[in-house]
Amino acid sequence: MSLKATIVLLGLLWSFQATLGIRFVIDREECFSHKAEYEGDTLHVSFVVIKSDSQWHFNEDGVDLVIHGPTGEQIHDFREQISAKHDFVVQRKGVYRFCFTNKSPYHETIDFDVQLGHFAYYDQHAKDEHFTPLMEQISKLEEALYNIQFEQHWLEAQTDRQAIVNENMSKRAVHKALFESFALIGASLLQVYLLRRLFERKLGMSRV
Repeated sequence: MSLKATIVLLGLLWSFQATLGIRFVIDREECFSHKAEYEGDTLHVSFVVIKSDSQWHFNEDGVDLVIHGPTGEQIHDFREQISAKHDFVVQRKGVYRFCFTNKSPYHETIDFDVQLGHFAYYDQHAKDEHFTPLMEQISKLEEALYNIQFEQHWLEAQTDRQAIVNENMSKRAVHKALFESFALIGASLLQVYLLRRLFERKLGMSRV
């Protein structure tokens, strides 16, 4: 590969995307910012409510997420969602804000992921007609790899959430079984006590 092709390839790789991935605990409201440097880029957003702080309550109402653009305009909003994915094309470069709202009385743990896909085109440098299709294929390959990474992060968060749900359900099932067992034992002991009292009374009356 020529020196010019190497420089163009490195430039394409370096300019591909910026990523923000975070797992945090929300009480009422949390906001995050992500800067888009170029118009026409694609912002990919995903979140999953992993768990609730209460062991006896698992919130199925979800959280709200509102996305605001650089001038404060509302891009998209999610209402009472446990998990969601969304992507949109950047119309204005600048800072985008992502604000979560938790309406439940419990703290919620959220896995939040924002990835910015940017593809730089170097048509002005690629004069060779055989070189341009190669760069297009490289760009498509990077996009495919990015989509796999984004989807993998989403599935991992969903798996974590399901594992916590299953663990909480198992704990509740064990506690319920123990409670029922103790209740059954208590009822049996009470029956034995009442029967003994009944027989003692009958025995005392027969002696008289």
